[in-house]
Amino acid sequence: MACNWYGDDPLMKSYHDTEWGVPVYDDRLWFEYILLDGFQAGLSWKTVLHKREGFREAFENFQPEKVVNFTDERLAQLQQNPKIIRNKLKIAAARKNAAAFLKLQEKHGSFSSYIWQFTEGEMKVNHLTKDSDFQATSKESDAMSKALKKEGFSFVGSTICYAFMQAAGMVNDHLVTCKRHKEVQDLQNPNYL
Repeated sequence: MACNWYGDDPLMKSYHDTEWGVPVYDDRLWFEYILLDGFQAGLSWKTVLHKREGFREAFENFQPEKVVNFTDERLAQLQQNPKIIRNKLKIAAARKNAAAFLKLQEKHGSFSSYIWQFTEGEMKVNHLTKDSDFQATSKESDAMSKALKKEGFSFVGSTICYAFMQAAGMVNDHLVTCKRHKEVQDLQNPNYL
């Protein structure tokens, strides 16, 4: 039995089969995940994933150095963009999070080296056998949420941080019977810094 949270949606299945759980070390991709997971708050990942290309276009290919310079007028225009989730607070948080992201990059050399500290630089491998084994948070996501909020981020509650960790390969939550469980585990890079 493989993971089945993606249902019969081809885009969700492709995401599961090629991306979910693959360890991320690239800062641009980290910012993409932070931005998208922030917009996911209170919504399904399917909703966000189906608008991903709209987000890519609206947020300058997820480049934090461009998003941080969005004017209030530009943020207001994004609230009218049907290709993205048009939540005023989440749109404003994207600019705020870009600023906090860039500060952490500067302070730590890369966002990647900062964020991986929450799992001590290694993927946490869970051994889930059924969907009901999934958890929504962990002690690591609790610590990450607290730290990111202290650094000035918004929409980074523990549940969002845990989803972020799953997506970016900090946690392997593929069911043990899913072929991707071993595949993503084998992708760990011990030289992440």
